[in-house]
Amino acid sequence: MAIQDLDDLITIRDFWRYAVSQFEQAQLFYGHGTDNPWDEAWFLILHSLHLPVDSQMAPILDAKLSKAERKVVTDKITLRVEKRLPLAYLTNEIWFAGLKMYVDERVLVPRSPIAELIQQQFAPWIESDNVNFILDLCTGSGCIAIACAFAFPNAKVDAVDISNDALEVAARNVKTYDLQDRLELIQSDLFKNLQGKKYDIIVSNPPYVDEREIHAMPEEFRHEPMLGLASGEDGLDATKVILKQAALHLKPGGVLVVEVGVSQPALVKQFPDLPFTWLDFEKGGQGVFLLRKEDLPH
Repeated sequence: MAIQDLDDLITIRDFWRYAVSQFEQAQLFYGHGTDNPWDEAWFLILHSLHLPVDSQMAPILDAKLSKAERKVVTDKITLRVEKRLPLAYLTNEIWFAGLKMYVDERVLVPRSPIAELIQQQFAPWIESDNVNFILDLCTGSGCIAIACAFAFPNAKVDAVDISNDALEVAARNVKTYDLQDRLELIQSDLFKNLQGKKYDIIVSNPPYVDEREIHAMPEEFRHEPMLGLASGEDGLDATKVILKQAALHLKPGGVLVVEVGVSQPALVKQFPDLPFTWLDFEKGGQGVFLLRKEDLPH
Protein backbone atom coordinates (compact mmCIF):
# COMPACT_ATOMS: atom_id res chain seq x y z
CA MET A 1 0.00 0.00 0.00
CA ALA A 2 1.50 3.34 -1.04
CA ILE A 3 1.64 6.30 1.35
CA GLN A 4 -0.97 8.21 -0.70
CA ASP A 5 -3.38 5.30 -0.17
CA LEU A 6 -3.27 5.57 3.62
CA ASP A 7 -5.76 8.41 4.09
CA ASP A 8 -8.04 6.09 6.04
CA LEU A 9 -5.31 5.36 8.59
CA ILE A 10 -5.47 8.09 11.20
CA THR A 11 -4.86 6.74 14.71
CA ILE A 12 -2.21 4.60 16.37
CA ARG A 13 -4.79 1.83 16.48
CA ASP A 14 -5.18 2.08 12.68
CA PHE A 15 -1.45 1.89 12.03
CA TRP A 16 -0.95 -0.90 14.54
CA ARG A 17 -3.53 -3.07 12.78
CA TYR A 18 -2.12 -2.11 9.37
CA ALA A 19 1.45 -2.98 10.41
CA VAL A 20 0.44 -6.38 11.78
CA SER A 21 -1.42 -7.14 8.53
CA GLN A 22 1.62 -6.16 6.48
CA PHE A 23 3.97 -8.20 8.66
CA GLU A 24 1.76 -11.27 8.49
CA GLN A 25 1.36 -11.00 4.73
CA ALA A 26 5.13 -10.71 4.30
CA GLN A 27 5.74 -13.67 6.65
CA LEU A 28 8.47 -11.84 8.54
CA PHE A 29 10.78 -13.58 10.95
CA TYR A 30 10.82 -12.41 14.58
CA GLY A 31 13.81 -12.97 16.80
CA HIS A 32 15.50 -9.61 17.37
CA GLY A 33 13.60 -8.39 20.40
CA THR A 34 10.08 -9.70 19.87
CA ASP A 35 8.52 -13.01 18.89
CA ASN A 36 5.23 -11.96 17.26
CA PRO A 37 3.86 -9.33 14.84
CA TRP A 38 1.74 -7.50 17.42
CA ASP A 39 4.66 -6.66 19.71
CA GLU A 40 6.92 -5.95 16.73
CA ALA A 41 4.45 -3.44 15.30
CA TRP A 42 3.73 -1.85 18.68
CA PHE A 43 7.39 -1.19 19.48
CA LEU A 44 8.14 0.06 15.98
CA ILE A 45 5.24 2.52 16.03
CA LEU A 46 5.96 3.81 19.53
CA HIS A 47 9.62 4.35 18.74
CA SER A 48 8.77 6.13 15.48
CA LEU A 49 6.53 8.51 17.44
CA HIS A 50 9.11 9.04 20.23
CA LEU A 51 6.79 7.49 22.80
CA PRO A 52 8.06 5.33 25.70
CA VAL A 53 7.99 1.63 24.82
CA ASP A 54 6.19 0.93 28.09
CA SER A 55 3.36 3.35 27.28
CA GLN A 56 -0.09 2.21 28.34
CA MET A 57 -2.19 1.30 25.32
CA ALA A 58 -5.58 2.68 26.34
CA PRO A 59 -4.71 6.40 26.54
CA ILE A 60 -2.90 6.50 23.19
CA LEU A 61 -4.53 3.93 20.91
CA ASP A 62 -6.97 6.46 19.42
CA ALA A 63 -4.53 9.35 19.30
CA LYS A 64 -4.51 10.89 15.83
CA LEU A 65 -1.24 11.11 13.93
CA SER A 66 -0.16 14.20 12.04
CA LYS A 67 0.63 13.91 8.35
CA ALA A 68 4.36 13.96 9.12
CA GLU A 69 4.00 11.27 11.78
CA ARG A 70 2.00 9.09 9.42
CA LYS A 71 4.78 9.26 6.85
CA VAL A 72 7.46 8.38 9.41
CA VAL A 73 5.52 5.38 10.69
CA THR A 74 4.67 4.18 7.19
CA ASP A 75 8.28 4.47 6.05
CA LYS A 76 9.44 2.33 8.98
CA ILE A 77 6.79 -0.31 8.33
CA THR A 78 7.77 -0.37 4.66
CA LEU A 79 11.46 -0.82 5.50
CA ARG A 80 10.67 -3.67 7.87
CA VAL A 81 8.64 -5.45 5.19
CA GLU A 82 10.58 -4.72 2.00
CA LYS A 83 14.14 -4.80 3.35
CA ARG A 84 13.46 -7.27 6.16
CA LEU A 85 15.58 -5.14 8.48
CA PRO A 86 15.50 -6.36 12.09
CA LEU A 87 13.45 -4.16 14.39
CA ALA A 88 16.51 -3.17 16.44
CA TYR A 89 18.24 -1.73 13.36
CA LEU A 90 15.18 0.40 12.61
CA THR A 91 14.99 1.74 16.16
CA ASN A 92 18.76 1.63 16.87
CA GLU A 93 18.08 0.31 20.33
CA ILE A 94 17.59 -2.92 22.24
CA TRP A 95 17.18 -3.75 25.91
CA PHE A 96 19.64 -6.15 27.53
CA ALA A 97 19.67 -7.05 31.22
CA GLY A 98 17.40 -4.08 31.86
CA LEU A 99 19.75 -1.65 30.09
CA LYS A 100 19.05 0.21 26.85
CA MET A 101 21.79 -0.29 24.25
CA TYR A 102 22.47 1.44 20.96
CA VAL A 103 22.86 -0.99 18.04
CA ASP A 104 23.26 -0.74 14.28
CA GLU A 105 24.35 -3.05 11.48
CA ARG A 106 27.97 -3.05 12.68
CA VAL A 107 27.03 -5.40 15.54
CA LEU A 108 24.77 -8.35 16.23
CA VAL A 109 21.43 -7.61 17.85
CA PRO A 110 21.87 -8.64 21.53
CA ARG A 111 19.61 -11.55 22.46
CA SER A 112 21.73 -13.79 24.68
CA PRO A 113 20.18 -15.57 27.68
CA ILE A 114 23.45 -14.80 29.47
CA ALA A 115 21.73 -11.55 30.50
CA GLU A 116 19.76 -13.51 33.10
CA LEU A 117 22.93 -15.07 34.49
CA ILE A 118 24.62 -11.67 34.78
CA GLN A 119 21.66 -10.22 36.68
CA GLN A 120 22.03 -13.13 39.12
CA GLN A 121 25.76 -12.30 39.49
CA PHE A 122 26.61 -15.76 38.13
CA ALA A 123 25.26 -17.34 41.32
CA PRO A 124 25.76 -19.97 42.59
CA TRP A 125 28.85 -20.58 40.49
CA ILE A 126 31.01 -17.84 41.98
CA GLU A 127 30.95 -15.56 45.01
CA SER A 128 30.26 -11.99 43.89
CA ASP A 129 32.58 -10.55 46.54
CA ASN A 130 35.47 -12.44 44.93
CA VAL A 131 34.95 -10.95 41.48
CA ASN A 132 37.43 -8.20 40.65
CA PHE A 133 38.26 -8.74 36.97
CA ILE A 134 35.87 -9.80 34.20
CA LEU A 135 36.52 -10.47 30.52
CA ASP A 136 33.86 -10.29 27.82
CA LEU A 137 35.17 -11.94 24.65
CA CYS A 138 33.48 -11.00 21.34
CA THR A 139 31.76 -8.05 23.00
CA GLY A 140 30.00 -6.63 19.93
CA SER A 141 27.80 -3.79 21.17
CA GLY A 142 29.34 -4.12 24.63
CA CYS A 143 26.06 -5.25 26.17
CA ILE A 144 27.48 -8.18 28.17
CA ALA A 145 30.46 -6.17 29.41
CA ILE A 146 28.29 -3.22 30.44
CA ALA A 147 25.77 -5.47 32.18
CA CYS A 148 28.66 -7.11 34.07
CA ALA A 149 29.96 -3.70 35.13
CA PHE A 150 26.56 -2.92 36.65
CA ALA A 151 26.23 -6.35 38.28
CA PHE A 152 29.72 -6.08 39.81
CA PRO A 153 30.23 -2.37 40.62
CA ASN A 154 33.66 -2.96 42.15
CA ALA A 155 35.05 -4.98 39.26
CA LYS A 156 37.14 -3.98 36.26
CA VAL A 157 35.86 -5.24 32.91
CA ASP A 158 37.75 -5.85 29.66
CA ALA A 159 35.62 -5.99 26.51
CA VAL A 160 37.31 -7.59 23.52
CA ASP A 161 36.36 -7.74 19.86
CA ILE A 162 38.25 -8.35 16.62
CA SER A 163 36.08 -5.75 14.83
CA ASN A 164 36.94 -2.08 15.16
CA ASP A 165 33.47 -1.27 13.84
CA ALA A 166 31.92 -3.21 16.71
CA LEU A 167 34.20 -1.49 19.22
CA GLU A 168 32.99 1.90 17.97
CA VAL A 169 29.43 0.88 18.79
CA ALA A 170 30.53 -0.49 22.17
CA ALA A 171 32.36 2.76 22.92
CA ARG A 172 29.14 4.68 22.36
CA ASN A 173 27.31 2.49 24.88
CA VAL A 174 30.15 2.65 27.39
CA LYS A 175 30.08 6.45 27.18
CA THR A 176 26.30 6.52 27.64
CA TYR A 177 26.70 4.75 30.97
CA ASP A 178 29.88 6.64 31.93
CA LEU A 179 31.88 3.46 32.48
CA GLN A 180 35.14 4.52 30.84
CA ASP A 181 37.02 4.29 34.14
CA ARG A 182 36.06 0.65 34.79
CA LEU A 183 35.51 -0.81 31.34
CA GLU A 184 38.31 -1.08 28.79
CA LEU A 185 37.69 -1.82 25.12
CA ILE A 186 40.41 -3.92 23.48
CA GLN A 187 40.83 -4.86 19.83
CA SER A 188 41.95 -8.48 19.75
CA ASP A 189 41.35 -11.77 17.99
CA LEU A 190 40.10 -13.60 21.09
CA PHE A 191 43.00 -13.84 23.61
CA LYS A 192 45.74 -12.72 21.21
CA ASN A 193 46.32 -9.26 22.73
CA LEU A 194 45.64 -10.25 26.34
CA GLN A 195 49.02 -11.68 27.29
CA GLY A 196 49.46 -11.87 31.05
CA LYS A 197 45.89 -10.85 31.90
CA LYS A 198 43.87 -13.05 34.26
CA TYR A 199 40.20 -12.87 35.24
CA ASP A 200 37.72 -14.19 37.77
CA ILE A 201 35.05 -14.57 35.07
CA ILE A 202 35.42 -14.99 31.33
CA VAL A 203 32.12 -14.73 29.50
CA SER A 204 31.66 -14.99 25.77
CA ASN A 205 28.96 -15.05 23.13
CA PRO A 206 31.26 -15.90 20.20
CA PRO A 207 30.29 -16.73 16.61
CA TYR A 208 28.79 -20.23 16.68
CA VAL A 209 26.64 -20.74 13.56
CA ASP A 210 27.70 -23.66 11.38
CA GLU A 211 27.72 -23.64 7.59
CA ARG A 212 24.40 -25.45 7.25
CA GLU A 213 22.62 -23.00 9.55
CA ILE A 214 24.21 -20.02 7.81
CA HIS A 215 22.66 -21.06 4.51
CA ALA A 216 19.27 -21.66 6.16
CA MET A 217 19.05 -18.37 8.08
CA PRO A 218 16.01 -16.10 7.57
CA GLU A 219 16.68 -12.91 5.61
CA GLU A 220 16.60 -10.77 8.77
CA PHE A 221 19.80 -12.38 10.04
CA ARG A 222 21.65 -11.58 6.83
CA HIS A 223 21.68 -7.90 7.80
CA GLU A 224 23.86 -8.78 10.81
CA PRO A 225 27.67 -8.89 10.44
CA MET A 226 28.65 -12.38 9.30
CA LEU A 227 31.84 -12.04 11.36
CA GLY A 228 29.69 -12.32 14.48
CA LEU A 229 27.75 -15.35 13.28
CA ALA A 230 29.78 -17.80 11.18
CA SER A 231 32.43 -19.96 12.84
CA GLY A 232 33.50 -22.66 10.43
CA GLU A 233 31.89 -25.83 9.18
CA ASP A 234 30.78 -26.99 12.63
CA GLY A 235 30.25 -23.54 14.17
CA LEU A 236 32.95 -24.16 16.75
CA ASP A 237 36.11 -22.53 15.39
CA ALA A 238 36.07 -19.72 17.95
CA THR A 239 34.85 -21.88 20.83
CA LYS A 240 37.66 -24.40 20.37
CA VAL A 241 40.24 -21.62 20.67
CA ILE A 242 38.51 -20.32 23.79
CA LEU A 243 38.52 -23.77 25.40
CA LYS A 244 42.20 -24.25 24.57
CA GLN A 245 43.38 -20.90 25.97
CA ALA A 246 40.90 -19.90 28.69
CA ALA A 247 42.72 -21.58 31.58
CA LEU A 248 45.75 -19.37 30.97
CA HIS A 249 43.57 -16.32 31.60
CA LEU A 250 41.52 -17.49 34.58
CA LYS A 251 42.42 -17.05 38.22
CA PRO A 252 42.11 -20.04 40.58
CA GLY A 253 38.42 -20.71 41.13
CA GLY A 254 37.50 -18.66 38.07
CA VAL A 255 34.75 -19.66 35.65
CA LEU A 256 34.27 -19.66 31.90
CA VAL A 257 30.78 -19.08 30.48
CA VAL A 258 30.23 -19.47 26.74
CA GLU A 259 27.15 -19.51 24.54
CA VAL A 260 27.27 -21.98 21.64
CA GLY A 261 23.56 -22.15 20.84
CA VAL A 262 22.64 -24.72 18.21
CA SER A 263 26.23 -25.98 18.12
CA GLN A 264 25.85 -27.61 21.56
CA PRO A 265 25.53 -31.21 20.23
CA ALA A 266 28.62 -30.82 18.04
CA LEU A 267 30.62 -29.44 20.98
CA VAL A 268 29.64 -32.27 23.31
CA LYS A 269 30.54 -34.80 20.64
CA GLN A 270 33.99 -33.29 20.09
CA PHE A 271 34.79 -32.85 23.80
CA PRO A 272 33.16 -35.85 25.51
CA ASP A 273 35.52 -35.69 28.49
CA LEU A 274 34.91 -32.06 29.45
CA PRO A 275 32.45 -31.74 32.38
CA PHE A 276 30.24 -29.07 30.82
CA THR A 277 27.53 -27.59 33.02
CA TRP A 278 24.69 -26.64 30.68
CA LEU A 279 22.76 -23.76 32.20
CA ASP A 280 18.98 -23.39 32.42
CA PHE A 281 17.21 -20.04 32.15
CA GLU A 282 13.83 -19.04 33.52
CA LYS A 283 13.21 -16.70 30.57
CA GLY A 284 14.23 -19.27 27.97
CA GLY A 285 17.39 -19.97 26.05
CA GLN A 286 19.84 -22.82 25.82
CA GLY A 287 23.28 -23.76 24.59
CA VAL A 288 25.24 -21.93 27.33
CA PHE A 289 27.89 -23.87 29.23
CA LEU A 290 29.98 -23.18 32.31
CA LEU A 291 33.38 -24.65 33.16
CA ARG A 292 35.64 -23.97 36.09
CA LYS A 293 39.32 -23.19 35.52
CA GLU A 294 40.26 -26.50 37.06
CA ASP A 295 38.12 -28.39 34.52
CA LEU A 296 39.67 -26.75 31.45
CA PRO A 297 42.58 -28.06 29.37
CA HIS A 298 45.89 -26.77 30.72
